[in-house]
Amino acid sequence: MDAAEQAIVDTVRDFVDRDVRPVVRELEHANTYPEELIEQMKRLGVYGLAIPEPYGDVRVSTECYALVTEELARGWMSLAGAMGGHTVVAKLILTFGTEEQKQRYLPRLATGELRATMALTEPGGGSDLQALRTTARKEGGGYVVDGTKTWISNARRSGLIALLCKTDPDARPAHRGISILLVEKGPGFTVSKDLPKLGYKGVESCEITFDDCHVPAAALLGGIEGEGFAQMMRGLEIGRIQVAARATGVARAAFDDALKYAQQRESFGKPIWRHQAVGNHLATMATKLTAARQLLLHAARRYDSGERADLEAGMAKLFCSETAMEVALAAIRVHGGYGYSTEFDVERYFRDAPLMIVGEGTNEIQQNVIVGQLVARGGLG
Repeated sequence: MDAAEQAIVDTVRDFVDRDVRPVVRELEHANTYPEELIEQMKRLGVYGLAIPEPYGDVRVSTECYALVTEELARGWMSLAGAMGGHTVVAKLILTFGTEEQKQRYLPRLATGELRATMALTEPGGGSDLQALRTTARKEGGGYVVDGTKTWISNARRSGLIALLCKTDPDARPAHRGISILLVEKGPGFTVSKDLPKLGYKGVESCEITFDDCHVPAAALLGGIEGEGFAQMMRGLEIGRIQVAARATGVARAAFDDALKYAQQRESFGKPIWRHQAVGNHLATMATKLTAARQLLLHAARRYDSGERADLEAGMAKLFCSETAMEVALAAIRVHGGYGYSTEFDVERYFRDAPLMIVGEGTNEIQQNVIVGQLVARGGLG
């Protein structure tokens, strides 16, 4: 990263320390949407980090984007989640969209005036995206969409949905019949319910329904049917890097709190970090956190190289999310009984960490992706 990008990361870090951490516990426990914090993120330019001129003000490296995401998640993982799917959609439009689609959406996405999310997962479908049932049939010069999607983050506050659907249900292999439609809210689109969650509070995750929803032909991403599966797989590379960064931020917050507590808390006449059992936890936490961040940055650099990055993104998502879960649990161990109290933040990290294990493709799916690419590439090289 250059000095300008480091300044962006530093600015977000200051925002988190000054404005997020003092209020997050109250907002999170009340499951309150962080309206003011989101508005500050817009003013800081967080929603436009992936969008270059002439559509936006700045396009940063993926390494910078990952570190910004990590800082936000260090403050509150939900804030990083509020811009995750948005960035994937922006990247999809930037990479595959027609010039008309870029002009229509990217300037407003860059400012956060228009928020975007992606709709992939279906009830009962899980990670098997080729088996999706949402269809878009041609009618009257456009499409009519029918189907249901679930676990859609920011569904109520997003004005644009990148919808993965079947434009040719009979295509073989199945992925050749899948397209992405850029759907704006209107008749036939319903947010049918909010889903209750263990963590990831404040930001909504919803089920959405399309019932005879009419979408213009110009909504087809890139203007070519049957390209949606490949487009979304590329989009998920940045999505998985973003989730890995979220996990790293949660792990960092948990480690920072545990290290601070271990220096303040005394037992048997000395700070508890001096007890080998506690010191060993801290040493292992720091080592795994450092390894996770290096794997995250490796995936970010690979993505920016323009080469296929699903192996690296999958490895980062797998390792960082598992590390976040381990570090969050270790932080509870270091805090002892206080780690189980809602008066300390470590219980929140422990509730937030599992999302990264199952979100953006479960870790079991990541392992399938990793081994498939290892075979295809002939190993690590």
